Amino acid sequence: MRPGRRPEILAPAGDADALAAALAAGADAVYLGLDDGFNARARAENFPSSGLGAVADLVHRAGARLYVTLNTLVFEPELALVEELVKRCADAGVDAVIVQDPAVAMMARRVGLEVHASTQMTVSSPEAVGVVAELGVSRVVVPRELSVADIADYAAASPVPLEVFVHGALCVAWSGQCLSSEAWGGRSANRGQCAQACRLPYELVVDGEARELGDVAYLLSPQDLVGLDHVEALAAIDGVASFKIEGRLKGPAYVALATSQYRRAVDPAFEPAAELPVDREALTIAYSRGGSPGFLGGIDHQKLVVGRAPRHRGAYAGIVRLVSGDELVVDGGDVGELRAGMGVVFDRGTPEEREQGGPIFHAAREMGGGWRVGFGDPGPDLTQVRAGDRVWVSSDPRVTKAGERAAAAGRQALGRIAVDLRVRGAAGAALEVAARAAGGREARATTATLLAAARNAGVDDALLRDKLGALGGTAYRLGELTSELPPGLHVPVGELKALRRAIVAQLDAQPIVVARAPSELALADIAPLDEPMRVVPLVRDDAQLDAVLDAGAREVELDWMELVGLGRAVTRARARGARVVLATTRVQKPGEARIDAHLAKLEPDALLVRSWGSLAVARASELHGDFSLNVANSQTARWVLSRGLRTVTAAHDLDRDQLLALLDAAPRGRVAVTVHHHIPTFHTEHCVYAHLLSDGKDYKTCGRPCEQHQVALKDRVGLVHPVLVDVGCRNTVFNAQAQSAASLVPELRGRGVTRLRVEFVRESAADTARVYAAYCALAAGTASSGDTLRAAAAHEQFGVTRGTMRTLTVLR
Repeated sequence: MRPGRRPEILAPAGDADALAAALAAGADAVYLGLDDGFNARARAENFPSSGLGAVADLVHRAGARLYVTLNTLVFEPELALVEELVKRCADAGVDAVIVQDPAVAMMARRVGLEVHASTQMTVSSPEAVGVVAELGVSRVVVPRELSVADIADYAAASPVPLEVFVHGALCVAWSGQCLSSEAWGGRSANRGQCAQACRLPYELVVDGEARELGDVAYLLSPQDLVGLDHVEALAAIDGVASFKIEGRLKGPAYVALATSQYRRAVDPAFEPAAELPVDREALTIAYSRGGSPGFLGGIDHQKLVVGRAPRHRGAYAGIVRLVSGDELVVDGGDVGELRAGMGVVFDRGTPEEREQGGPIFHAAREMGGGWRVGFGDPGPDLTQVRAGDRVWVSSDPRVTKAGERAAAAGRQALGRIAVDLRVRGAAGAALEVAARAAGGREARATTATLLAAARNAGVDDALLRDKLGALGGTAYRLGELTSELPPGLHVPVGELKALRRAIVAQLDAQPIVVARAPSELALADIAPLDEPMRVVPLVRDDAQLDAVLDAGAREVELDWMELVGLGRAVTRARARGARVVLATTRVQKPGEARIDAHLAKLEPDALLVRSWGSLAVARASELHGDFSLNVANSQTARWVLSRGLRTVTAAHDLDRDQLLALLDAAPRGRVAVTVHHHIPTFHTEHCVYAHLLSDGKDYKTCGRPCEQHQVALKDRVGLVHPVLVDVGCRNTVFNAQAQSAASLVPELRGRGVTRLRVEFVRESAADTARVYAAYCALAAGTASSGDTLRAAAAHEQFGVTRGTMRTLTVLR
């Protein structure tokens, strides 16, 4: 880390106690959501927008900054409501809003609020920043799938500073690109309603056969991120402005311990306002699914997911050596001491509901090593505990009490704001103190008594520091003291104390004003399209391509696993007289613009653009935006279309009513709709193939099992979900059941929709031809929706379950 520069420590606050704990532990900034909705942690307690001013005042008087998360997609009927929330944030003195939906960014820009692009926006490369920067974005929260080296490359080319996650839960899917909650839970993670399907057990199916994995069942549940070992390297990167801690669903102990440890890591001299442990053991006990550096150290598919348990484990205490009555002996482990009051859980790799656990009643060191631990009532059934079981410390009174202390100290916001003092005066004149504090606040006070010659040493720097700097019990602490007093002058000590009180009173009375610079983003008019409705198939292998070409397709979208075969497919489709649309990757990481360049060399008739980075570098005569751009309202649609897209596909998060509202408000004919597909539930950097079918940590060492095998995941109800790999070696888990919006087609036709997409995953040539033909007949008006559903053998549903749009607090 360069001298004089350190990244901001940004802490989560899911409720008032966590907020206070973050401030006491030394957070430079906090982020929180509103209970009015539109934040990605709807299950947190959150904060009312009507009381946001008091929260901002508390945070600012602690010398910190306040960011509000409005980081979900917004549906058309909600635009006015969200605009009111944005105005409330501005009026309350919020420093910035964290957003996913471009429409919200434009609203914030209009009222002069600072805008941070959420990791939910999937701004995964510097090329992508170039696109979203025009929205007024002043900071980007980078995805958690990037390594330190990736982040360095990103920062070097980014026009705005970066915020990096350093601690907390890891999503297995790229944020903003997870649709598992929608597919299986009838709700949307892009609306803050994550169902945590990644934490459920799955069976591995390889080439149609179940593969036994022993006690590994949670195949998509990653360990938590612990980035302490990478703090120094990240802090040294110019352009990394903030270290972010995940955890708005966590309690004050977790928030305080994580905040204090990362603050201490970048500022060793820092002392938090509350007495907090700064050891990793306490941090792990506060909450941990097991720790890993995530992707910060690079891709390692063997370490990210362990798969034995999906939830909090705590600190590893060792292995059970023997069980005797109500006692047992534990060997090894990472815990320095086992103590009475600690809670433990016994892990033999079985489902969590069958695990035993409880509080320790007494513990003592064994002569030969290890710990003898005794239990009582309430406690575990030790007849169900065996030698060889793993033991985890999942709770500790010292951790809980640390959180309570931090929450109590943080509510007073004591001693956080540095105040610089300048002292002047001369014999026969008053002593004057000028003060400057954060937020541009200034104060000035003078003594009633004039300075006179001193009999002894007089007023010196030590006396000034002692009397003027005695700011305990206030929000302030002494920063720099500059004295311009001549030596040998005297003023009563009581006058110095009165000056201090006057300075504090003046600073307290001044509101902290956050600068605003409102501006409007002018968008070009988007001309409507008036074309006949047509069905465009998206295919993923040669057999599917031949099937739709034989069925008469005049335009095809190609989404291939590897580029050599894609080139041959382009040639074959062109030879059959079809227009060729090539799909970009769904995510573009730093350095991956070369993939887009390769697609351009194939000279497609059009590109299906799936990421902001690809939108920046796309080279084709015609561009279409895909669902992964997450367009859910007309304001975002107009902005995206103004970037040169002919059409943009509606987000999969919309239900029927929300989709029709979007179509009514957006430029006619410019929104495409996917009417048949297997929802891409998880899009993940973690490779199931490499993890479970090889010992390799990345594509260089895995042996490419994806080229020899087909993998799927079987869920608890017996559905088998195919897993496909893209050219970037990322996995997509597709829903086993196809979803259809056949019944909506007449309404879509009436609203001018020109492109209906039908997507295929692993369908055979015969199934592909049958499904494609069925939708062509529906679009032509020669078949009913019922006929189409029967032919396609699909589940009728569009987007999330009807009625999932939240009922929100009415704002006035």
